Amino acid sequence: MSTLTLHQIITQPEGQTFDRKSIKIAAKDLAVTVVAFANADGGTIAVGVADDGKLEGIDEHPQQVNELLRVPFDYCQPTVKVEPERLAFLHEDGKADHILLLHVAQSQKVHANQKDEVYYRVGDKSKKLTFDERLQLLYDKGEVVYESKPVFGASLKDVDLQLVKQYTDLIGYSKSPMEYLEENHQMIVKNGEDYKISNAAVLLFGKKPQNFFPRAQVRFIKYEGTEALTGAQMNVMKDVIFDGTILDMVKKSIDFVGTQIREHTYLGPDARFVTKAEYPEFVWKELIINAITHRDYSILGTDIQIKMFDDRITVESPGNLPSIVRLDNMRHVHFSRNPLIAQFLKTHKFVREFGEGVDRMYRESVEAGNPEPKYEQVAFMILGTAYSLLYNTEKKGIEKHKRTEEKKTVEKTVEKTVEKTVEKTVEKILSLVKENPQITQTELSTLTGLSRRGVEWNIQQLKKNGLLTRVGPDKGGYWKVNEHTQTL
Repeated sequence: MSTLTLHQIITQPEGQTFDRKSIKIAAKDLAVTVVAFANADGGTIAVGVADDGKLEGIDEHPQQVNELLRVPFDYCQPTVKVEPERLAFLHEDGKADHILLLHVAQSQKVHANQKDEVYYRVGDKSKKLTFDERLQLLYDKGEVVYESKPVFGASLKDVDLQLVKQYTDLIGYSKSPMEYLEENHQMIVKNGEDYKISNAAVLLFGKKPQNFFPRAQVRFIKYEGTEALTGAQMNVMKDVIFDGTILDMVKKSIDFVGTQIREHTYLGPDARFVTKAEYPEFVWKELIINAITHRDYSILGTDIQIKMFDDRITVESPGNLPSIVRLDNMRHVHFSRNPLIAQFLKTHKFVREFGEGVDRMYRESVEAGNPEPKYEQVAFMILGTAYSLLYNTEKKGIEKHKRTEEKKTVEKTVEKTVEKTVEKTVEKILSLVKENPQITQTELSTLTGLSRRGVEWNIQQLKKNGLLTRVGPDKGGYWKVNEHTQTL
């Protein structure tokens, strides 16, 4: 049963995962949209609906329908998985008809049409990819592993065989370092009298990997405040670069960032002091390790950046999310863009069980009282952010103090207002008594606007403070104002 209603099919705009096509569309043209959806996020194509949403139907075009149903097999290389569905509706004249819904599955492969053209869905358009974009998609889908590609200009002298020996000892490999490189994933391949050296061999065991990958490094930037400022307001406090092999970058980054994490000490419920880091250790380490493990090393123009602000730490890693991994499923779906690097770091116990890390980050953040981490895709960068418990605690404290101060200010203002009101009332009563010493409380109530009880209370206060004296009985007596006595 379709998740789309007839109303949605007619009215919703075309976009990343939805398109409308006339029943008259040629099979080769429909293949473009099918391929684009399969290469991107999948989607649904409603056939038998004009671009303006007008319902055409398909029942009067059985031969055309059969031709379109063959598109995923005859016009797509390799075949695309598509689930067809017929949705019934009535024309304005009451005649029954159907719309053909083609549910295109997101694919882990790269698909092309009959002309060997590769398309990718971007918004409401099917974009034809250039050669470089097609190659990048092959890397992202894992059909071509960039780690295994040879490095131009690299030779065996650029590989540190001692580093290879350390690794083979760690994994219990009994043969020589050279045999390991030749026999495992073709890290090096004999090429006449020399060897072709793979990207993985240089990144993992290179003497100077940055000679071939200048931006394969980690840059740590610490800012003062909660945003990055430039020019005269530039607020960079630290700017450090970590390079070397993959293992070097991981160790150096983690060791240094660990010295920048603040701690929060407070009195716990059992009257004992508790000290907590502003970020759970696993969370900030996983952000860094994930970035180094899964970055797209084919992107040569930028590096991994760890940006630390007062309220958060963000790790920016070059590359799009690989294969079927998406922002909405990355907690539970795992795919290694760089399987050799991932396995290498797993052996060194930096990468935990595959697929565990991101979900555990979310869980540990919440359990520690921190906000959930956040992943974003911005252009060709993946941004992972963890939020500071300490900053949020301080912010709450500042806001609480601010509210307390605001309350005190209001109370003082009210108090001063009451005092001024009382002073004016006292002055009014004393003025009226001076004018008429025999004035009654009823007359005072009328002239001051106070209630009878209010007049009584004020007179009691005036008598108590020596400002007013009653001479004689209540009836027939009079009031006397004392000019030189204490004030209220």
